[in-house]
Amino acid sequence: MTGTSIALFNNKGGVGTTTLAYHLAHMLERLGFAVLAVDLDPQSHLTSMCLDETELEDLWAHPSELIAQSAADARLPGTGRVRKDRTIADAVRPILEGTGDVSPVEPVSLRPGLWLLPGSLELSRFEDKLSSEWFGSFAGEVAGIRTTTAFHRIIEQASRSVDADIVLIDVGPNLGAINRSALISADQVLMPLSADLFSLKGLSNLGPTLREWRSNWQRTVLPLVPAGISAPPARMTPLGYVIMQPEMRLDRPVKAYARWLERIPSVYANAVLDEDTPGTAGDDFAIATLRNYRSLMPLAHDARKPMFELKAADGALGSTQTYVRTCYREFRDLSQKVAQRALGQ
Repeated sequence: MTGTSIALFNNKGGVGTTTLAYHLAHMLERLGFAVLAVDLDPQSHLTSMCLDETELEDLWAHPSELIAQSAADARLPGTGRVRKDRTIADAVRPILEGTGDVSPVEPVSLRPGLWLLPGSLELSRFEDKLSSEWFGSFAGEVAGIRTTTAFHRIIEQASRSVDADIVLIDVGPNLGAINRSALISADQVLMPLSADLFSLKGLSNLGPTLREWRSNWQRTVLPLVPAGISAPPARMTPLGYVIMQPEMRLDRPVKAYARWLERIPSVYANAVLDEDTPGTAGDDFAIATLRNYRSLMPLAHDARKPMFELKAADGALGSTQTYVRTCYREFRDLSQKVAQRALGQ
């Protein structure tokens, strides 16, 4: 890859991972970086945030739900940005069906400097294949290695085609085979967290699992990879964490979250950084705390744009514009910190 790849991951769902990936991608592009967003979540939420109903219909080659319900005009013309057979699922279909290796997918241009490798619900079919071939790769079986490195090679080709500075990989909330292959493709891992017991428990599970995957891949599989197959180094370096959506009072999280917020640094240090001694080293990895922008999300969804780009014409009137400006500042500061940590600039 020409730049660095960052997987956004938490094995607890509902913390806002896809929302963070979407807005981070748009803001990094605003800051001058070439960004490739990759949707490796079989639920395809990032893809549905980036594309409208007509585009999704073209991409997935079947009528959308809105059109099926007569809520949108079936005769609406396509935008020309997408066409069928351009999803991650299409790229791995030859492996899944035993007809060949990965098929390169051309990224969708969302705007100058920002591209998307779209997801598909059909990607879930690849889970069993990845699971069964994982241990084959440990024995040096070429089929197993090709399967396990499929995501890496698809992303690598797409990243080079657009000369991306940063690749953002959105994955679903589980520790299954799809996410394992997605995460070993990542140079770094950014973790969105909620200030609650579930996120702390998720960190306790996630840290040791990432270390196990890294160790198994680097020590056992990499030495067996044939010279003609590009394989990821499976760095998965912890980039840091972002606290998502606590309710705010006077710009501070409410008291109910305080005890969980206080525990996150030490749990992160112990579980993710593998530091044996308790302490606050995890504080160094706290990138930002983002407030809950719940009131802006419906407007952003209807306008098909990030919350921080909402205008009066989109329904962001009066005091809401102040909220939009605050949103812009917070995501700008977050994106600058992410870029600095990821790229050293």
